Amino acid sequence: MEDHQLQMAPASLRAGRLRKAPENFLGANDIRTVRAEARRGRRDFIRNSFAAAMAGGAAAYAGAQETVGQGDPAILELPKWSTSLGKPVAMTGYGRPSKYEGNVQRRRSPGLTQTTQASVSFAPLQSLFGIVTPSGLHFERHHQGWVDVDPQQHRFMVNGMVRKPMVFTMDDLMRMPSVSRFYFIECGANTGMNWGNVAVPTVQYSHGMLSCSEFTGVPLIRLLEMAGADLDGRRFVLAEGADGSSMTRTIPMSLVKSGEVLVAYGQNGEMLRPQNGYPLRLVVPGVQGVSWIKWLRRVEVGDEPWGSKDEAVHYIDLMPGGQHRQYTSIQECKSVITTPSGGQVLLDKGYYSITGLAWSGRGKIRRVDVSVDGGRNWKTAQLQEPVMDKCLTRFRLDWVWDGKPAIVQSRAIDDTGYVQPSYKQLRDVRGTGNVYHNNAIQSWLVQENGEVKHVQVA
Repeated sequence: MEDHQLQMAPASLRAGRLRKAPENFLGANDIRTVRAEARRGRRDFIRNSFAAAMAGGAAAYAGAQETVGQGDPAILELPKWSTSLGKPVAMTGYGRPSKYEGNVQRRRSPGLTQTTQASVSFAPLQSLFGIVTPSGLHFERHHQGWVDVDPQQHRFMVNGMVRKPMVFTMDDLMRMPSVSRFYFIECGANTGMNWGNVAVPTVQYSHGMLSCSEFTGVPLIRLLEMAGADLDGRRFVLAEGADGSSMTRTIPMSLVKSGEVLVAYGQNGEMLRPQNGYPLRLVVPGVQGVSWIKWLRRVEVGDEPWGSKDEAVHYIDLMPGGQHRQYTSIQECKSVITTPSGGQVLLDKGYYSITGLAWSGRGKIRRVDVSVDGGRNWKTAQLQEPVMDKCLTRFRLDWVWDGKPAIVQSRAIDDTGYVQPSYKQLRDVRGTGNVYHNNAIQSWLVQENGEVKHVQVA
């Protein structure tokens, strides 16, 4: 089977019930060490631990079983830190993760558009839990590098088709009644390399231009009302950033009038990070990340789309025959399995918990199906609460791996009835010359040795 294109799942694959795979980016020596430890008794422990859960096909973990033999010194003997004083409150004043989690970090790729500075970093989806992306692990996409702006000097202006052009300071905005909402943000080019059968190794690189946060700010519609804007649904808003690229994007007034579009200053309970647009950014739920203008300095109300440089040259879909589709900004229903996923290793046969993320720019996730045989058979996964509009949704499915090759996939369905397409379905409509808006089903091959690789199923 080719790594980059897998035409058919092996006939020997069978559906089953799933344990979390080890941390990503394990090297060959690490893998050998882990397997050696497993042979010294941990395999028996894991197998016994999940025996009750698997009895009669039960999916839930039934509790740890007694170990046999000499026992585990890590539990029988108190470690040194249990019998001595710990460290005082950190003098830095801002908390940091454990040193043992140093491998969980954003990672850069040289394969995408670059300026003089690296322009993209990918969130480590394989290492995250729940639906919220920590601010320090949020993916980055910059068009002229990031800046740390003095909030006292920053201004936000509303002009154009308004009765009273207005300028707001950060103090003005933060005195107004605010709202806080959870939304996902995804770059339109996320999964873009997969269009060309490029099997990037891990879910961090294939899908890592995706994050989800709680954003706090003022609904843009309120500020437009204060300025006496023409709120006719046929109007448009041009949002402009203060960065070196002067990023500008057209937003339909019909979307602004929904009340979901925010002029945001808060993220995950604190001020925005500089890399995420501090002190002010636009939040446009369900729409590709390029429209979430960072370092937001101005919105202008007009009567037609602006066709700015990044709307006429980039972020447009190339259709078969060379036609361009412009303003296809909605991020359609999509999902990805994060465990097991590329670069991870399953240590032994037995129980695992398949888990991943699903999202839709048009509303809520209604259902996620999971296949372990390359799409021949599907089982409905459990959606973990909360399930919210235009927000990441975590799903899981129990699985017992029999040690044979398996191809794991997920297929999301949103509350509009849209079903996430296969690569064949997507390419039949869109061709192969695209960069943006790839929401095809992702496939991971679990090999007999437990290593997981990225493949594409036609």
